[in-house]
Amino acid sequence: MSIVLEHYNYLHTIPELGFQEFKTSDYLAGQIDAAGYRVTRGVNGTTGIIAELDSGVPGPVLALRADMDALGHVINGEFCARHTCGHDAHSSVVLTAAQEIIREGLVKKGRLKILFQPAEELGTGAIAMVEGGALDDVDTILGFHLRPVEECVLGEAIPAVYYSASSTLEVTFHGKPAHGARPHLGVNALEAAANAVMAVKAIPLPPHLTWSAKATRFLCDAGVTNSIPDNAVVCWDLRSAQNDLMATLKEKVSLAIEHSAAALGATVEIKLTKEIPAAEIHEEATALISDAIVDVLGPQGLTAPKSTAGGEDFFFYPRLKPEVKSGFWGLGTNLKPGLHHPDMHFDLNSLEVGVKVFKRCVEKVLG
Repeated sequence: MSIVLEHYNYLHTIPELGFQEFKTSDYLAGQIDAAGYRVTRGVNGTTGIIAELDSGVPGPVLALRADMDALGHVINGEFCARHTCGHDAHSSVVLTAAQEIIREGLVKKGRLKILFQPAEELGTGAIAMVEGGALDDVDTILGFHLRPVEECVLGEAIPAVYYSASSTLEVTFHGKPAHGARPHLGVNALEAAANAVMAVKAIPLPPHLTWSAKATRFLCDAGVTNSIPDNAVVCWDLRSAQNDLMATLKEKVSLAIEHSAAALGATVEIKLTKEIPAAEIHEEATALISDAIVDVLGPQGLTAPKSTAGGEDFFFYPRLKPEVKSGFWGLGTNLKPGLHHPDMHFDLNSLEVGVKVFKRCVEKVLG
Protein backbone atom coordinates (compact mmCIF):
# COMPACT_ATOMS: atom_id res chain seq x y z
CA MET A 1 0.00 0.00 0.00
CA SER A 2 1.30 3.46 -0.88
CA ILE A 3 2.15 5.99 1.82
CA VAL A 4 -0.59 8.39 0.74
CA LEU A 5 -3.19 5.63 1.11
CA GLU A 6 -1.84 4.71 4.55
CA HIS A 7 -2.29 8.32 5.65
CA TYR A 8 -5.74 8.52 4.10
CA ASN A 9 -6.98 5.25 5.56
CA TYR A 10 -6.04 6.41 9.05
CA LEU A 11 -7.31 9.99 8.79
CA HIS A 12 -10.59 8.75 7.35
CA THR A 13 -11.26 6.84 10.58
CA ILE A 14 -10.87 9.88 12.86
CA PRO A 15 -13.15 12.60 11.42
CA GLU A 16 -13.23 15.70 13.65
CA LEU A 17 -15.19 18.94 13.38
CA GLY A 18 -13.67 22.39 12.88
CA PHE A 19 -11.23 23.54 15.59
CA GLN A 20 -11.60 20.11 17.21
CA GLU A 21 -9.12 18.30 14.94
CA PHE A 22 -6.97 17.18 17.86
CA LYS A 23 -6.17 13.62 16.73
CA THR A 24 -5.86 14.73 13.12
CA SER A 25 -3.45 17.58 13.79
CA ASP A 26 -1.42 15.47 16.22
CA TYR A 27 -0.96 12.82 13.55
CA LEU A 28 -0.06 15.28 10.79
CA ALA A 29 2.34 17.25 12.99
CA GLY A 30 4.05 14.08 14.19
CA GLN A 31 4.49 12.74 10.66
CA ILE A 32 5.87 15.92 9.15
CA ASP A 33 8.12 16.56 12.15
CA ALA A 34 9.58 13.08 11.76
CA ALA A 35 10.22 13.86 8.08
CA GLY A 36 12.54 16.71 9.09
CA TYR A 37 10.43 19.87 8.88
CA ARG A 38 10.47 22.58 11.53
CA VAL A 39 6.95 22.38 12.92
CA THR A 40 4.81 24.94 14.71
CA ARG A 41 1.70 23.51 16.35
CA GLY A 42 -1.30 25.32 17.79
CA VAL A 43 -1.19 28.23 15.34
CA ASN A 44 -3.13 31.17 16.78
CA GLY A 45 -4.41 28.99 19.60
CA THR A 46 -6.05 26.52 17.19
CA THR A 47 -5.26 23.06 15.87
CA GLY A 48 -3.49 24.65 12.88
CA ILE A 49 0.01 23.57 11.86
CA ILE A 50 2.84 25.32 10.02
CA ALA A 51 5.77 23.19 8.84
CA GLU A 52 8.79 24.76 7.18
CA LEU A 53 11.70 23.54 5.09
CA ASP A 54 14.49 26.09 4.52
CA SER A 55 16.98 25.40 1.74
CA GLY A 56 19.46 27.88 3.15
CA VAL A 57 19.64 29.53 -0.26
CA PRO A 58 17.84 32.82 -0.99
CA GLY A 59 14.69 32.39 -3.02
CA PRO A 60 10.90 32.55 -2.99
CA VAL A 61 8.63 31.16 -0.29
CA LEU A 62 5.97 28.72 -1.50
CA ALA A 63 3.15 27.42 0.72
CA LEU A 64 1.00 24.34 0.19
CA ARG A 65 -2.28 24.30 2.12
CA ALA A 66 -4.56 21.44 3.12
CA ASP A 67 -7.70 21.59 5.25
CA MET A 68 -8.27 19.04 8.03
CA ASP A 69 -11.85 19.18 9.32
CA ALA A 70 -14.79 16.87 8.70
CA LEU A 71 -18.48 17.66 8.31
CA GLY A 72 -21.26 17.21 10.81
CA HIS A 73 -24.15 15.01 9.63
CA VAL A 74 -27.37 13.68 11.12
CA ILE A 75 -27.54 10.07 9.96
CA ASN A 76 -30.31 7.72 11.12
CA GLY A 77 -31.30 10.34 13.66
CA GLU A 78 -27.84 10.61 15.23
CA PHE A 79 -25.28 13.40 14.87
CA CYS A 80 -21.83 12.36 13.73
CA ALA A 81 -18.70 13.71 12.09
CA ARG A 82 -17.84 12.27 8.68
CA HIS A 83 -15.28 13.07 5.98
CA THR A 84 -17.65 13.81 3.10
CA CYS A 85 -15.75 16.73 1.59
CA GLY A 86 -12.39 15.04 1.14
CA HIS A 87 -10.33 17.03 3.62
CA ASP A 88 -8.75 13.79 4.83
CA ALA A 89 -7.64 13.24 1.23
CA HIS A 90 -6.30 16.79 0.96
CA SER A 91 -4.22 16.41 4.12
CA SER A 92 -2.95 12.99 3.01
CA VAL A 93 -1.85 14.31 -0.39
CA VAL A 94 -0.05 17.37 0.98
CA LEU A 95 1.58 15.39 3.80
CA THR A 96 2.85 12.73 1.39
CA ALA A 97 4.11 15.35 -1.06
CA ALA A 98 5.96 17.08 1.79
CA GLN A 99 7.57 13.81 2.89
CA GLU A 100 8.71 12.95 -0.63
CA ILE A 101 9.93 16.48 -1.32
CA ILE A 102 12.33 16.47 1.62
CA ARG A 103 13.42 12.88 1.03
CA GLU A 104 14.20 13.60 -2.64
CA GLY A 105 15.86 16.96 -1.95
CA LEU A 106 13.59 18.91 -4.30
CA VAL A 107 13.87 22.25 -2.46
CA LYS A 108 17.14 23.79 -3.65
CA LYS A 109 16.37 27.47 -3.04
CA GLY A 110 13.98 29.51 -0.95
CA ARG A 111 11.61 27.94 1.57
CA LEU A 112 8.66 25.58 1.50
CA LYS A 113 5.84 25.98 4.01
CA ILE A 114 3.17 23.36 4.61
CA LEU A 115 -0.08 24.61 6.15
CA PHE A 116 -2.57 22.21 7.73
CA GLN A 117 -5.60 24.37 8.30
CA PRO A 118 -8.53 23.77 10.66
CA ALA A 119 -12.20 24.68 10.30
CA GLU A 120 -12.65 25.19 6.56
CA GLU A 121 -16.28 24.17 6.88
CA LEU A 122 -16.83 26.86 9.50
CA GLY A 123 -15.40 29.47 7.15
CA THR A 124 -12.99 30.80 9.77
CA GLY A 125 -9.98 28.48 9.64
CA ALA A 126 -8.06 30.40 6.99
CA ILE A 127 -8.65 33.65 8.89
CA ALA A 128 -7.18 32.06 12.02
CA MET A 129 -4.10 30.93 10.09
CA VAL A 130 -3.52 34.38 8.59
CA GLU A 131 -3.93 36.02 11.98
CA GLY A 132 -1.41 33.50 13.30
CA GLY A 133 1.19 34.72 10.79
CA ALA A 134 1.10 31.74 8.44
CA LEU A 135 1.38 33.91 5.31
CA ASP A 136 3.52 36.77 6.61
CA ASP A 137 6.54 35.74 4.50
CA VAL A 138 4.84 33.76 1.71
CA ASP A 139 5.08 34.70 -1.99
CA THR A 140 2.75 32.05 -3.41
CA ILE A 141 0.16 29.74 -1.84
CA LEU A 142 -1.41 26.74 -3.55
CA GLY A 143 -4.45 24.71 -2.53
CA PHE A 144 -6.66 22.10 -4.17
CA HIS A 145 -9.91 20.18 -3.84
CA LEU A 146 -11.26 16.85 -5.02
CA ARG A 147 -13.84 17.46 -7.77
CA PRO A 148 -17.14 15.74 -8.52
CA VAL A 149 -17.24 13.45 -11.54
CA GLU A 150 -19.45 15.97 -13.39
CA GLU A 151 -16.57 18.49 -13.46
CA CYS A 152 -13.66 16.23 -14.33
CA VAL A 153 -12.84 12.52 -14.21
CA LEU A 154 -9.91 10.46 -13.03
CA GLY A 155 -6.92 11.34 -15.18
CA GLU A 156 -7.91 14.99 -15.47
CA ALA A 157 -7.26 18.07 -13.36
CA ILE A 158 -8.54 21.64 -13.40
CA PRO A 159 -5.82 24.35 -13.20
CA ALA A 160 -8.10 26.96 -11.60
CA VAL A 161 -11.41 26.45 -9.77
CA TYR A 162 -13.34 29.70 -9.34
CA TYR A 163 -15.45 29.37 -6.23
CA SER A 164 -18.39 31.65 -5.48
CA ALA A 165 -18.98 33.95 -2.55
CA SER A 166 -21.30 32.38 -0.01
CA SER A 167 -23.10 33.76 3.03
CA THR A 168 -25.40 32.28 5.65
CA LEU A 169 -28.10 34.37 7.31
CA GLU A 170 -29.79 33.13 10.48
CA VAL A 171 -33.05 34.99 11.07
CA THR A 172 -35.17 34.84 14.21
CA PHE A 173 -38.80 35.88 13.80
CA HIS A 174 -40.57 37.27 16.86
CA GLY A 175 -44.36 37.21 17.01
CA LYS A 176 -46.95 37.07 19.77
CA PRO A 177 -48.45 33.88 21.22
CA ALA A 178 -52.18 33.23 21.24
CA HIS A 179 -54.69 30.40 21.27
CA GLY A 180 -55.40 28.78 17.93
CA ALA A 181 -59.06 29.71 18.33
CA ARG A 182 -58.17 33.40 18.64
CA PRO A 183 -55.37 34.03 16.09
CA HIS A 184 -56.27 37.71 15.83
CA LEU A 185 -54.88 38.22 19.33
CA GLY A 186 -51.42 37.00 18.34
CA VAL A 187 -48.75 37.34 15.66
CA ASN A 188 -47.89 34.05 13.98
CA ALA A 189 -44.10 33.79 13.71
CA LEU A 190 -44.40 30.71 11.51
CA GLU A 191 -46.56 32.51 8.97
CA ALA A 192 -44.27 35.55 9.07
CA ALA A 193 -41.29 33.30 8.37
CA ALA A 194 -43.11 31.54 5.54
CA ASN A 195 -44.03 34.92 4.09
CA ALA A 196 -40.35 35.91 4.20
CA VAL A 197 -39.29 32.70 2.45
CA MET A 198 -41.55 33.55 -0.48
CA ALA A 199 -40.52 37.22 -0.46
CA VAL A 200 -36.87 36.26 -0.84
CA LYS A 201 -37.75 33.98 -3.76
CA ALA A 202 -39.26 37.01 -5.52
CA ILE A 203 -36.13 39.20 -5.33
CA PRO A 204 -35.16 40.50 -8.79
CA LEU A 205 -31.49 40.67 -9.73
CA PRO A 206 -30.03 40.85 -13.25
CA PRO A 207 -30.71 37.44 -14.84
CA HIS A 208 -27.36 37.30 -16.62
CA LEU A 209 -25.53 37.23 -13.27
CA THR A 210 -24.86 34.05 -11.31
CA TRP A 211 -26.52 34.04 -7.89
CA SER A 212 -28.98 32.21 -5.66
CA ALA A 213 -30.84 32.75 -2.38
CA LYS A 214 -32.76 29.92 -0.74
CA ALA A 215 -34.03 28.94 2.68
CA THR A 216 -32.19 25.88 3.99
CA ARG A 217 -33.42 25.54 7.60
CA PHE A 218 -36.78 26.22 9.29
CA LEU A 219 -37.29 25.70 13.03
CA CYS A 220 -40.63 26.43 14.70
CA ASP A 221 -42.60 24.66 17.41
CA ALA A 222 -45.08 26.12 19.87
CA GLY A 223 -45.12 22.81 21.72
CA VAL A 224 -48.78 22.11 20.88
CA THR A 225 -50.82 22.21 17.70
CA ASN A 226 -53.50 24.65 18.82
CA SER A 227 -51.29 27.60 19.76
CA ILE A 228 -49.96 30.45 17.65
CA PRO A 229 -46.14 30.19 17.67
CA ASP A 230 -44.33 33.34 18.70
CA ASN A 231 -40.84 32.32 17.58
CA ALA A 232 -39.33 30.85 14.42
CA VAL A 233 -35.80 30.56 13.03
CA VAL A 234 -34.95 30.36 9.34
CA CYS A 235 -31.52 30.11 7.69
CA TRP A 236 -30.81 31.32 4.18
CA ASP A 237 -27.90 30.24 2.00
CA LEU A 238 -26.75 32.96 -0.43
CA ARG A 239 -24.40 32.44 -3.37
CA SER A 240 -22.83 34.81 -5.87
CA ALA A 241 -20.06 34.54 -8.42
CA GLN A 242 -18.88 38.08 -7.58
CA ASN A 243 -18.10 39.68 -4.23
CA ASP A 244 -19.79 43.00 -5.10
CA LEU A 245 -22.98 41.20 -6.14
CA MET A 246 -22.99 39.36 -2.80
CA ALA A 247 -23.12 42.72 -0.99
CA THR A 248 -26.19 43.70 -3.03
CA LEU A 249 -27.80 40.30 -2.52
CA LYS A 250 -27.41 40.44 1.28
CA GLU A 251 -28.97 43.90 1.36
CA LYS A 252 -31.98 42.90 -0.77
CA VAL A 253 -32.57 39.65 1.12
CA SER A 254 -32.46 41.44 4.47
CA LEU A 255 -34.96 44.07 3.30
CA ALA A 256 -37.30 41.41 1.90
CA ILE A 257 -37.22 39.54 5.21
CA GLU A 258 -37.75 42.63 7.34
CA HIS A 259 -40.60 44.08 5.26
CA SER A 260 -42.48 40.81 4.71
CA ALA A 261 -42.35 40.03 8.44
CA ALA A 262 -43.43 43.55 9.36
CA ALA A 263 -46.44 43.20 7.06
CA LEU A 264 -47.74 40.52 9.44
CA GLY A 265 -46.74 42.37 12.59
CA ALA A 266 -43.57 40.37 13.35
CA THR A 267 -40.06 41.61 14.05
CA VAL A 268 -36.79 39.98 13.06
CA GLU A 269 -33.20 39.59 14.19
CA ILE A 270 -30.81 38.94 11.29
CA LYS A 271 -27.38 37.45 11.96
CA LEU A 272 -24.65 36.84 9.39
CA THR A 273 -23.26 33.56 10.72
CA LYS A 274 -20.89 32.66 7.89
CA GLU A 275 -19.34 34.49 4.97
CA ILE A 276 -16.79 33.30 2.42
CA PRO A 277 -15.42 35.46 -0.40
CA ALA A 278 -15.41 34.58 -4.08
CA ALA A 279 -12.24 33.25 -5.64
CA GLU A 280 -9.27 35.46 -6.42
CA ILE A 281 -6.74 33.44 -8.41
CA HIS A 282 -3.42 34.70 -9.75
CA GLU A 283 -2.58 34.04 -13.40
CA GLU A 284 1.03 33.07 -12.61
CA ALA A 285 -0.15 30.49 -10.09
CA THR A 286 -2.58 29.03 -12.62
CA ALA A 287 0.16 28.84 -15.24
CA LEU A 288 2.42 27.04 -12.75
CA ILE A 289 -0.29 24.52 -11.89
CA SER A 290 -1.19 24.02 -15.56
CA ASP A 291 2.40 23.15 -16.44
CA ALA A 292 2.60 20.73 -13.51
CA ILE A 293 -0.65 19.00 -14.54
CA VAL A 294 0.61 18.56 -18.10
CA ASP A 295 3.90 17.13 -16.80
CA VAL A 296 2.01 14.58 -14.69
CA LEU A 297 -1.06 13.75 -16.82
CA GLY A 298 -0.12 14.94 -20.29
CA PRO A 299 -1.92 17.61 -22.34
CA GLN A 300 -5.07 15.49 -22.44
CA GLY A 301 -5.32 15.67 -18.65
CA LEU A 302 -5.51 19.46 -18.47
CA THR A 303 -9.04 20.86 -18.54
CA ALA A 304 -10.13 24.48 -18.87
CA PRO A 305 -10.63 26.50 -15.67
CA LYS A 306 -14.05 25.96 -14.15
CA SER A 307 -16.47 27.86 -11.93
CA THR A 308 -18.53 26.43 -9.08
CA ALA A 309 -21.28 27.74 -6.84
CA GLY A 310 -19.49 26.14 -3.89
CA GLY A 311 -17.65 28.17 -1.26
CA GLU A 312 -14.07 27.66 -0.09
CA ASP A 313 -12.45 29.56 2.77
CA PHE A 314 -9.04 29.26 1.05
CA PHE A 315 -9.96 32.54 -0.62
CA PHE A 316 -9.62 34.43 2.63
CA TYR A 317 -5.87 34.06 2.01
CA PRO A 318 -5.81 36.35 -1.07
CA ARG A 319 -8.48 38.62 0.43
CA LEU A 320 -6.48 39.21 3.64
CA LYS A 321 -3.06 39.01 1.96
CA PRO A 322 -3.58 40.36 -1.57
CA GLU A 323 0.18 40.55 -2.16
CA VAL A 324 0.39 36.72 -2.05
CA LYS A 325 -0.11 34.93 -5.37
CA SER A 326 -2.86 32.35 -4.86
CA GLY A 327 -3.60 29.29 -6.96
CA PHE A 328 -6.34 26.72 -6.45
CA TRP A 329 -6.79 23.63 -8.59
CA GLY A 330 -9.17 20.69 -8.84
CA LEU A 331 -8.27 16.99 -8.93
CA GLY A 332 -10.34 14.57 -10.99
CA THR A 333 -11.31 11.63 -8.79
CA ASN A 334 -14.56 10.17 -10.21
CA LEU A 335 -16.18 11.50 -7.03
CA LYS A 336 -19.82 10.41 -6.56
CA PRO A 337 -22.65 11.07 -5.73
CA GLY A 338 -21.41 14.51 -4.66
CA LEU A 339 -19.48 16.53 -2.11
CA HIS A 340 -21.13 16.72 1.34
CA HIS A 341 -23.26 13.67 0.53
CA PRO A 342 -23.20 11.17 3.43
CA ASP A 343 -22.14 8.43 1.01
CA MET A 344 -19.52 10.42 -0.90
CA HIS A 345 -16.79 8.23 -2.37
CA PHE A 346 -14.06 8.54 -4.99
CA ASP A 347 -11.27 6.63 -6.73
CA LEU A 348 -8.36 6.47 -4.28
CA ASN A 349 -5.91 6.08 -7.17
CA SER A 350 -6.33 9.82 -7.72
CA LEU A 351 -4.37 10.64 -4.57
CA GLU A 352 -1.05 9.68 -6.15
CA VAL A 353 -1.80 12.16 -8.95
CA GLY A 354 -2.33 14.92 -6.39
CA VAL A 355 1.01 14.17 -4.77
CA LYS A 356 2.83 14.31 -8.13
CA VAL A 357 1.22 17.61 -9.19
CA PHE A 358 2.23 19.33 -5.95
CA LYS A 359 5.77 17.95 -6.20
CA ARG A 360 6.13 19.32 -9.73
CA CYS A 361 4.92 22.73 -8.58
CA VAL A 362 7.54 22.76 -5.84
CA GLU A 363 10.29 21.66 -8.25
CA LYS A 364 9.39 24.45 -10.67
CA VAL A 365 9.41 27.17 -7.98
CA LEU A 366 12.06 26.01 -5.54
CA GLY A 367 14.15 23.56 -7.56
